[in-house]
Amino acid sequence: MKIDRARAQKAFADYAAHYNAADAKVKLKIDHTYRVAALCARIAQSLALPPEDVDLAWLSGILHDVGRFEQLRRYNTFIDAQSVSHAALSVAVLFDEGRIRDYLDDAGADALLRTAVEWHSAFRLPEALDDRTRLFCQILRDADKIDILRVNVETPMEEIYNVSTAALRRSPVTPAVLDAFYAHHCVLHSLKQYPADNAVGHASLVFELCYPESLRIVDEQGWLWRLLDFKTDNPDTAAAFAAIRDELHRWLHAQSSRYSKSAL
Repeated sequence: MKIDRARAQKAFADYAAHYNAADAKVKLKIDHTYRVAALCARIAQSLALPPEDVDLAWLSGILHDVGRFEQLRRYNTFIDAQSVSHAALSVAVLFDEGRIRDYLDDAGADALLRTAVEWHSAFRLPEALDDRTRLFCQILRDADKIDILRVNVETPMEEIYNVSTAALRRSPVTPAVLDAFYAHHCVLHSLKQYPADNAVGHASLVFELCYPESLRIVDEQGWLWRLLDFKTDNPDTAAAFAAIRDELHRWLHAQSSRYSKSAL
């Protein structure tokens, strides 16, 4: 299957143009989309996938957050728990409304792309996926997680989560969130009670990355450490983030050593 990247990028740009790009949240998702697509392609190339599969991975990145624009328009938030599943809304826009045909004519990859978009932000992938579908789901999930680290540094958390600076600076960290972090897995949204929990939750995304290239990108970009330079007036929160940084340094070093040995 041949994917015309120029056509797909124009289709996305035309769709996003219906929303107010002067709105910082709209621009955030446009920029995020292009970066995730590029990261998908880079991760796919690192796995030595054929060029057509690299393009397919890239396209999944272009498509994954299409529903974010309607989510923002309807609910004025990106928080799924306070609105609707943005992944489900992306599926509805692309596949239920038929807009996927704006991106490519061939329907041969529709099922794979639909699954990748539908599950890109889920806590876990379903067990029953075939190997090829799981591969593309994991590539997209890795790319999305990597760029979420950047988004939470470049965009003030006050804007993303509709909280005040004062609330951020006095925020504690929920003990259950710390427990999840030290168990080395993604933090469930239902555990988060305070604004600072969001930063811990996003840092925990690193534990879920599937591919060595994804970890190399995290190290190369440095957004993780900037995210963990969390400005707080709460001494307990300051101590928690210092310990989180130490644990992530230790964990990433261990992963790097493991991948280096496996390459020998």
